[in-house]
Amino acid sequence: MNYWLVKSEPFKYSWEQMLKDGRTFWDGVRNYAARNHMRAMKEGDIVLFYHSNEGKEIVGITKVVKEAYQDHTTDGDWSMVDISPIETLKNPVTLAQIKADERLQNMWLVKQGRLSVMPVQKEEYDTILELAGQDQ
Repeated sequence: MNYWLVKSEPFKYSWEQMLKDGRTFWDGVRNYAARNHMRAMKEGDIVLFYHSNEGKEIVGITKVVKEAYQDHTTDGDWSMVDISPIETLKNPVTLAQIKADERLQNMWLVKQGRLSVMPVQKEEYDTILELAGQDQ
């Protein structure tokens, strides 16, 4: 199993909407690196849900329920995946917390923060859960 992080601006698609929908397709990615990360996602992989711009915090955990397929918003070589919520974090983990934690200094969110889809190492995932006060 692999771990990932996806970013969404809350006014476009929030964690609350994700919970309400129960499942969604993750479309509209137009960065080649992010697209390639999405294409590497496998069913059952765990995905952290990050609110960008407003909040700047990881708020929930989802999973991949459908692997990469053609993004219906374009005819180009772009993909999307389907994700479904697992649980809301007890305490959102802010970007400031992540940047302040020595264990997370090599996290893609810190190093390549502009990507909307990025890998997360298992150790980083565990640290995020610890910071959130989440049971592991």
